[in-house]
Amino acid sequence: MLHSAKGRVLTVLALLLILTGIGLWLAEKTRGRNLPADNGISASIHPTTGNGAAAVSPSTGKKSLSQLVEEYGSLGLTDVHNHGASGSYEAMLGVWPRLKVSRVVLFGDVSEPSAVRTDAVAWEAYQAHPEQIIPFFSGFDLHSPDSLNTVRDNLEKGYMGLGEIAAASTYSPVVSKVLWKADHPMDGYLPQIYALCAEYRAPILLHIDPTSGRPVEKLEEALRLYPDTAFIFGHINAYNSPEAIESLMEKHTNLYADFFAGFTAFNPESSNKLEDFLPLIRKFPDRVLLSTDSGYGLPYGETTAIEAMYRVLDLLKDEPQLVQKLAHDNFDALIRQVPATKKQLKDLETKGIRPAADKALTKLEAGKLLADNK
Repeated sequence: MLHSAKGRVLTVLALLLILTGIGLWLAEKTRGRNLPADNGISASIHPTTGNGAAAVSPSTGKKSLSQLVEEYGSLGLTDVHNHGASGSYEAMLGVWPRLKVSRVVLFGDVSEPSAVRTDAVAWEAYQAHPEQIIPFFSGFDLHSPDSLNTVRDNLEKGYMGLGEIAAASTYSPVVSKVLWKADHPMDGYLPQIYALCAEYRAPILLHIDPTSGRPVEKLEEALRLYPDTAFIFGHINAYNSPEAIESLMEKHTNLYADFFAGFTAFNPESSNKLEDFLPLIRKFPDRVLLSTDSGYGLPYGETTAIEAMYRVLDLLKDEPQLVQKLAHDNFDALIRQVPATKKQLKDLETKGIRPAADKALTKLEAGKLLADNK
């Protein structure tokens, strides 16, 4: 009996030593990142400063994420490209407020039948969080005439825009395989869809790869033929040069750049640094939009992508007006003045809600009223 008890004690001590070693290894691996408190997703393994104070990473000398949030969190950061309706948005609901992401353009799957379901999830998220969520959709077969009915119905219902739409994809390991992708940005019923976007003043976010050759030639055709449509080129900086982007944006004032800062800052496949894009951002201060792409391809995912957005703002800290535009105002300008739809106004009337006679409701205002009075 005595020998048995002694053996158990030695076993427990050995286990404690092993666990302590693992803990020290994890601490060393994660030291210096200083991310927010446990959020239930991949970022949860990172330590905080304990007292919440801003700090500089000892490993890089750069500002920590908590310090960036403290400095720029009041700007109302908007993420214009988020796939959270595919399953991650509920986990992020507690993270976004901590990281001061005030608004998220939410959608899910891209140009395939499953996107019909994730479009519905984006709408439900918007109904539950109308101040925080901007719903987009992509669940329609752009090779079918029925797509035109879907687009009109969804825009009438209150969706704010279209995206992410697979307008061309050859190399993406995900988008190149989706069932409803286009061969190029003028394929199928996309031209008529662009016309509907102009009618409803709804932006359309396109996935295009490669970022050269025929796909971009056809994008330029669309930009010329539909000058009243706001085209957002998704993650335009991924596998693309500042010079190529500048050439496109110079020629087409209806083209907006979805800048996936996380790719440039943290993806080893990027051949550029964030600093390389600053002249481009300064040249087109009203048409660059920041996004996370839900952290696709990044270590620690979306949290890392949000950090990269803040790092762009920090690089431009001496230009506060430009920082405000990037963080919030550029996307806000795309959707803030869009009028309420006929369906929204009819639904409000059905609920007995009558807006002031001297005030024309916007789509955002009508949507919030409807969500608040479900």
